[in-house]
Amino acid sequence: MSTSGRISVTADNIFPIIKKFLYSDHEIFLRELISNAVDATTKLKTLASIGEFKGELGDLTISVKTDKNKKTITISDRGVGMTADEIRRYINEVAFSGAEEFVNKYKDKAGDAGIIGHFGLGFYSAFMVADKVEIFTKSWTQTDEEEGTHWECTGTPDFVMKPIEKKDRGTDIVLHISSDSTEFLEEYRIRELLKKYCRFLPVPIQFGTKEITEKDEKGKEIKKTVPDIVNNPSPAWIKKPSELTHEDYINFYRELYPLSFEEPLFYIHLNVDYPFNLTGILYFPKIKPLMEPSRNKIQLYQNQVFVTDSLEGVVPEFLTLLHGVIDSRDIPLNVSRSYLQSDANVKKISSHITKKVADKLEEMFKNSREDFEQKWNDIKIFIEYGMLSEEKFYERARKFALFPTTDGKFHTLDELRKNLMDRHIDKEGHLVLLYASDKDGQYAYIQKAKDSGHTVLFLDSPLTAHLINKLEYKQDDKLRFARVDAGPLDQLIPKKDQTKLSILSQKQKDDLRDLVAKNVDKEKFTVRVEDLSSSDEPFLITQPEFMRRMKEMNMMGGGFYGSGNLPESFDLIVNANHPVSQKILESTDSEQQKQLIQHCTELAMLQQNLLKGEALTDFVRRNIALLAK
Repeated sequence: MSTSGRISVTADNIFPIIKKFLYSDHEIFLRELISNAVDATTKLKTLASIGEFKGELGDLTISVKTDKNKKTITISDRGVGMTADEIRRYINEVAFSGAEEFVNKYKDKAGDAGIIGHFGLGFYSAFMVADKVEIFTKSWTQTDEEEGTHWECTGTPDFVMKPIEKKDRGTDIVLHISSDSTEFLEEYRIRELLKKYCRFLPVPIQFGTKEITEKDEKGKEIKKTVPDIVNNPSPAWIKKPSELTHEDYINFYRELYPLSFEEPLFYIHLNVDYPFNLTGILYFPKIKPLMEPSRNKIQLYQNQVFVTDSLEGVVPEFLTLLHGVIDSRDIPLNVSRSYLQSDANVKKISSHITKKVADKLEEMFKNSREDFEQKWNDIKIFIEYGMLSEEKFYERARKFALFPTTDGKFHTLDELRKNLMDRHIDKEGHLVLLYASDKDGQYAYIQKAKDSGHTVLFLDSPLTAHLINKLEYKQDDKLRFARVDAGPLDQLIPKKDQTKLSILSQKQKDDLRDLVAKNVDKEKFTVRVEDLSSSDEPFLITQPEFMRRMKEMNMMGGGFYGSGNLPESFDLIVNANHPVSQKILESTDSEQQKQLIQHCTELAMLQQNLLKGEALTDFVRRNIALLAK
């Protein structure tokens, strides 16, 4: 016989589950309980604003106190409080959310009123750290003569509830801390958690007192003990941009990052209420090209309640390089990153932030290009990283991504394509962009290219190899990058009908190649004989663009597996048309041949910054001795 009915969740085994699995970190209990106190206070203010509560609001500060002797933590508020019946409904019935009911009841009059809680489980997080929890409460609906309610539970399905004398409205929650959680009785630990989770909650929170110095009427300094308010209830991001000055934004940045000694380059104020709710301020910090950028600097909030600062996988990876605050009531108040990653609202918000960042950068580029160029070295890592990791951002960034030249000028990719069509097109119709990564180390190569009428870009970012690979791929083989020291110019940009004069016969070239190969390190150099100009160097050392690029990409993550472990190998190009080459061939003295080859090789190594240490010292010594003869 079939039957139907309702599954009933009993509380017999819920406390062990709460203690171990309700939240990923037990320290969350303080955030949850204070959030409940904020909700109770916000409800009262809402009731007062619509005329249902007609009494005096008075001081609405939330208080947090610890007592190491009694092993208790007490959280007190002067919000709406609860009647005995409400305790039965909101506390005794697990997961029945009073915040949810309040929002539904008053949404037509007051919207969602900034209520934080929605699931009704937050209170029970107290049992993750406490053996016993007590509630002392009285509702705003009760008269002065009516009694309040005391509720007590020791972490089992059994509870005790009884009436008590209580004059004022509001709620005191007393946690009797268990032996394995005594760290939370330490003042520094509670202060640390209040700073982390409750720093910007919308109701003042007091934890202890502090001494301040004031001047009396006669100008004499006197010390005064005042409540220590540990939060800023009105942070910059909840205000309208029109209400804030540049100094306000900078001061808020200093409040977020008191140990940061550099001001941000610029900022974006997010303020969206449709199709989702989103506020926040994002700051662009200076990112040094050769330093590991700081992550976990964006703080995620839900209605001013801290959720997490670990946003990898929640927002596009390149956005984690930014600093600042994101706040949305549409984000679930849950510290599980995997949960956040799968949330549809989080994905929409992430896409919107990417768009706003691109909008801001494009606006700066169009409206103040000179200033944008001055900031380029500080923001290029961020933009390049975004182009590599986020396709939508790449499409936008192509309009404002800059490519500086060794002369200090800046161009977009479209501008380079327009301006360099004459000398930089090879025989296949590719636009070949020459670039250098070290102005000093590649000076000779840069100068030779410039003397030939070519433009040389200066790309020194650690992401250069990755970026130019992507740009070449996206441009459908119509674009090619070549580092200026990767080979002779006529090989880097080969032209149609390019004829080369050769002084040596093919047999002489083969003999020359064999002679040089016999006298250099075969593990390090692959010898090639080329017909270059007689004015070019006798020997050139180059590194194949593909393998060098793969090694650079591997160092930054990416590239072919194992390419970072390949030994350093170079092409040693012998200029067949240089007089030294003829001298090597014509010499009948093998020792003289060896010295000439060694000297030219060392000169080429010096040009490539490969001759270092003892080898460089020995080379200089031998040349001084040669000059002295």
